[in-house]
Amino acid sequence: MDSLAGMQVFIRVVETGSFSRAAGELGTTQPTATKAVAAAEKRLGARLLHRTTRGVTPTEVGSLYYERCKLIVHEIEAAENLATLQQSAVGGTLRISTSVAFGRRVMVPLVLRYMREHPHLALDLSFDDRYVNLVEQGVDVAMRMGRLADSSLGARYLGTNPWVMVAAESYLQAKGTPKKARDLARHTCLIYSSVQGDERWMLTGPDGTEQAVPVRGPLRSNNLSAILAAVRAGMGLAILPRYVARESLAEKAVQEVMADHRLPAQDLHAVFPSPKLVPHKVSHFIEWVKGELNGAWWNKTLA
Repeated sequence: MDSLAGMQVFIRVVETGSFSRAAGELGTTQPTATKAVAAAEKRLGARLLHRTTRGVTPTEVGSLYYERCKLIVHEIEAAENLATLQQSAVGGTLRISTSVAFGRRVMVPLVLRYMREHPHLALDLSFDDRYVNLVEQGVDVAMRMGRLADSSLGARYLGTNPWVMVAAESYLQAKGTPKKARDLARHTCLIYSSVQGDERWMLTGPDGTEQAVPVRGPLRSNNLSAILAAVRAGMGLAILPRYVARESLAEKAVQEVMADHRLPAQDLHAVFPSPKLVPHKVSHFIEWVKGELNGAWWNKTLA
């Protein structure tokens, strides 16, 4: 029996005045309780209890040891209760990592609403289009697009992130509207360099045929806002996430092109450091976000 368990036995023996009653309360046997106290006396080199036929009482040293043991056990129980509370409560600080475009357009309005609903929770929201090591950087949950690499991280599927081909009316009036994948060869294409095949756009035609279409143009950027600005300025065609193009489509600053063709959609996941013993503040936030991103979330006003 370890020292802490021995202290707990000793405390109950002193308080009940009996080895048998203490053993019964702690779910152990009288011989085990007796051995625990005897081991403590041997380790300390002092008698802790007076043993008589009427029961047991603490010696002078035993009384002092009893008071200290109570303090130690109380502090340990308080520490464990605090850890349990932190694990089960929506409180403390929640550190969230997200990409720049998704963070600004989607996560910021969601996080502000979540903060209003949970005023005791502090949020640390960071934006980075590069891969973030959750463990090294102390991140509680990260929003990730695309296929996940095999790892020891925990993950929760939140939905899909569909893409759309768009252009400004001024561009289409000047260059014409493409109808088929082969038409893109004569068009100016604005290329988002991070995903979706880069300079090869993947399209699935109305008949279900998938094609990898080479494209080219004067602008290539890893920033979605830069690509959208160029599209709105009439500089060419682009494929963008629908959540990025939503407002511009609603304002008719751009319009959808080749709507009968499908573009690949990305999976959206919430990723967290470990699938085991997930803190309640993390699981609660993920569940809440999943509820907010149900259905065609990319067409919703999330603010």
